[in-house]
Amino acid sequence: MLVLLPPSEGKASSGRGAPLKPESLSLPGLAEARRAVLDELIELCAADEEKARDVLGLSEGLRGEVAKNAELRTAGARPAGEIYTGVLYDALDLASLDAAAKRRAARSLLVFSGLWGAVGVSDRIPSYRCSMGVKLPGLGALGAYWRTPMASVMPEAAGDGLVLDLRSSAYAAAWKPKGEVAGRTATVRVLHAQLVDGVEKRSVVSHFNKATKGRIVRSLLATDARPKDPAELTEALRDLGYVVEAEPPAKAGKPWALDVVVREIH
Repeated sequence: MLVLLPPSEGKASSGRGAPLKPESLSLPGLAEARRAVLDELIELCAADEEKARDVLGLSEGLRGEVAKNAELRTAGARPAGEIYTGVLYDALDLASLDAAAKRRAARSLLVFSGLWGAVGVSDRIPSYRCSMGVKLPGLGALGAYWRTPMASVMPEAAGDGLVLDLRSSAYAAAWKPKGEVAGRTATVRVLHAQLVDGVEKRSVVSHFNKATKGRIVRSLLATDARPKDPAELTEALRDLGYVVEAEPPAKAGKPWALDVVVREIH
């Protein structure tokens, strides 16, 4: 099983670890593309703080992120699973998993990134600020930029098993499974169901959507669930207590759509 995650907008500090070693990152086929984004981001942030802040869409209060980006090559690096924070990662809580579940996480979780393309949770990276929605002056929109290199490495990364795609739309744009891989891919939407005047209404609540996705991944890792395809994933999630409505694709070469329905927000 390969699980595709979005990053978090906010990130933990880099700490005092050894600096980035680009050659050590997962998906080495992305090395050249990563180098190009890293070089341009550092150059932009080191040369013109105001322009960099505008390009990155940073408020006045986040001005310090520009200086942080300018020092990415020398900043301390930590496992990506520690760098990414926020609602999904709080619910996933990688640090509290047992050793076996942590090994499963290292093998199966990929975090998509405007800067790195995608990294494993055990890959050591510095804290940075560069979303997939950024349009760098020399490379253009990163969502579009990453499509070609991703298309060359992701089918192999997906192997022959289930792909659980939990990315937000901005990060999903960087790679869309096609053909046979798409047929064993499942996307998940979390819906909050509540009664309004006796009628059930469903809605997407961003915070709870992220938290539930984090809990789903944690449950799968903690129980060593090994679904081989979207149909088996549906049953595995139901066994774990989730209410799941599955919609097989209307035609071959399209992903499954799973709705996880929740009635309590926490």
